[in-house]
Amino acid sequence: MEPKFLIKYFVFCTQIYSITAPGRNYVLQTVTIDNERDLADIHVRNGLCSSDTIFDYKHGYIAMRVFSQRACFIMKMEKGYTITLEEIGRLAYEREMMTKMYSPKYWWVEYEPADSIIAELKEWLQYGDAIEALCKGVPLYEVHKVESGINSGGCAKAGIPDILHISICGTVHL
Repeated sequence: MEPKFLIKYFVFCTQIYSITAPGRNYVLQTVTIDNERDLADIHVRNGLCSSDTIFDYKHGYIAMRVFSQRACFIMKMEKGYTITLEEIGRLAYEREMMTKMYSPKYWWVEYEPADSIIAELKEWLQYGDAIEALCKGVPLYEVHKVESGINSGGCAKAGIPDILHISICGTVHL
């Protein structure tokens, strides 16, 4: 007997992963994957090294708010370089389930300390409301990727520890 009708369910799902770093009980990482809004929201609570990072795939930007710097750093996503939303979810799940995990993903990005931008309405529309909520009210810097290890001593850290490390380095002019 054939069914008379077919019901399709579309599930918009949000997954939340709470990750503790092995041997570092004072570090709390929360990764939220919002498939409906096409974004990942990462919170790292680690004292002075605390940060929030948003991967907004709908608008094509990554924003990192580093609390010790009292600033936000924004980067345009690049194909082939940016980790996918599915990868973030998979790696966060694996990291939550496993006690140790090695990730070879390191990003080095650079910004010009003297070039903060004041975002106006058109920039916030371009960056999206999630990034606006994260970055509004603090200096905003555009960053671009650079080769690894540049000026590594004075870099701020963001990203997802043990999964994706992002080092944000200011340009030094001599």
